[in-house]
Amino acid sequence: MSNRRDFLKKSVLAATAISIAPLHRCSTKPKNTMPKISLAQWSLNRAFFAKTLDPIDFAHIAKEYDISAIEYVNQFYTDNAANESFWKEMATRADDAGVQSLIMMVDEEEKLGDLRDAQRLKAVEDHYKWVNAAKILGCHSIRVNAFGEGTKEELKTSLTDGLGRLTEYAAKEKIHVIIENHGLHTSDARYIVDLIKSVDNPFLGTLPDFGNWCTTAEWGGTKTSQQCEESYDPAEGIAVFLPFAKGVSAKSYEFDAEGYDTVIDYPKLLQLVKESDFDGHIGIEFEGEANSEPEGIRMTKELIEKVWADLK
Repeated sequence: MSNRRDFLKKSVLAATAISIAPLHRCSTKPKNTMPKISLAQWSLNRAFFAKTLDPIDFAHIAKEYDISAIEYVNQFYTDNAANESFWKEMATRADDAGVQSLIMMVDEEEKLGDLRDAQRLKAVEDHYKWVNAAKILGCHSIRVNAFGEGTKEELKTSLTDGLGRLTEYAAKEKIHVIIENHGLHTSDARYIVDLIKSVDNPFLGTLPDFGNWCTTAEWGGTKTSQQCEESYDPAEGIAVFLPFAKGVSAKSYEFDAEGYDTVIDYPKLLQLVKESDFDGHIGIEFEGEANSEPEGIRMTKELIEKVWADLK
């Protein structure tokens, strides 16, 4: 505990030596309030895939954890992706539960950075249905993966085009497109920010994840057991992404006897969030195996609140 307490007495800026001007402006948000917390549906992925929980009940499930904001995962709704009546029902369920819908996380679609023009256009158009679903739900964003086959240099043009086209469509519906660090070049924060600046659309942003900083594997988990060969520094990545963030994904894995995550340095990363101008939700995304999913969600929520209260 002494190391953590010592850290909290120091400036994160000096420790990480990052000069990101927008991050370090004097923030006007109250420092003594607790953060807004949401629940990422992936935290219960084992139960949803096993069908012991029904995805249609997600909003009511979140309330069982005293959480009133949610982030959907499209994989659990593919059969109803383009069914507007279904999404209207889901929106009603969320309203009835007193739960705010925030983000539709989109996976398992074609690559927005495909080097082939026709395939890239198809990938862009295949994402439209999730933009439409997000709008009906009342979400502010869809989270996408900025993948493609090729070198970073080859992908820069195709990703700028694919992300730009999708963002242009989403912006008309007042929906943001946000990129999460999910491995390979997407975990190179400065590369992604350069893409965002190239697209030059305020509706394109980021969803910084506390984990997923592996630059040598797609999906990019940085837990030791995931055998990542090379990683981007999480503190630098979070700092670079925060000025463009529409959400923050608080990944968690395993906990020690004091309730701290043994993989993610929560005090260090939450300090960056608290010192920034970010005023959105911090989403719980439990991916551990040692605890049950309900235990992991509750422990992550307690950890966020405990660390946040101790931060200066």
